[in-house]
Amino acid sequence: MSDTNTPRRGVRSAFRKWRADRPFWGGLLLTLGGAEILLTEKASLKVVLHIGMQGLAGYLLPGLMVVLGLLILFNPTQRLFYSITGVLLALGTWLTSNLGGFFIGLLLGVVGSCLAFGWLPDQEPRISRRKRRRAARAAKAAMAGLSPEAGEPA
Repeated sequence: MSDTNTPRRGVRSAFRKWRADRPFWGGLLLTLGGAEILLTEKASLKVVLHIGMQGLAGYLLPGLMVVLGLLILFNPTQRLFYSITGVLLALGTWLTSNLGGFFIGLLLGVVGSCLAFGWLPDQEPRISRRKRRRAARAAKAAMAGLSPEAGEPA
């Protein structure tokens, strides 16, 4: 049975490594924001508030948002340009398509673009609070001459 779990763990760890090398959540949110706005364009006329400029920009801006989100995922070296363009397009959908997909797509696009812009590729992984506390306790115990586990003199 352990042989069946090995490939699954390999795929999962490979995906985690791939995801860690790029602004994954920023690209995903920008893509989802553009897709949501495109879906609201297909809503019935009773729900549609505004499709600007003969409808072309209403489809063009969210389509470009989807493309930019995918580019952030698959080409993270150019993330600054893509994220700045993505936030401008997301804000532009306010005027061109149903108030930015009834605010949901607009917010997803802006938040995703900001996450992609703020992502730092060479940053060390953050140490969890539990590990920091454990290290602080061990250092404090070492300074006092005590063993960190028992709390007694070494």
